[in-house]
Amino acid sequence: MSHEFFSNKSCKYYPCHEIEEINCLFCFCPLYHTDCQGDYQMINNIRDCSECEMPHDAKNYDAVIVAVRENI
Repeated sequence: MSHEFFSNKSCKYYPCHEIEEINCLFCFCPLYHTDCQGDYQMINNIRDCSECEMPHDAKNYDAVIVAVRENI
């Protein structure tokens, strides 16, 4: 599991979301340029993902990897 999850608690932005355990592996979401199923809003034609916790939840690792493979 160590290759699927880590928390960078020394990051000056940690915690960036209000979930108990944050997976920092996908700090910049690899799904940003896809039609993802995350919780985002469009603000002035820019995707605001600040409320999305999907890639930071350890249980979503496999779903993120599948989505990345499908969109490469």
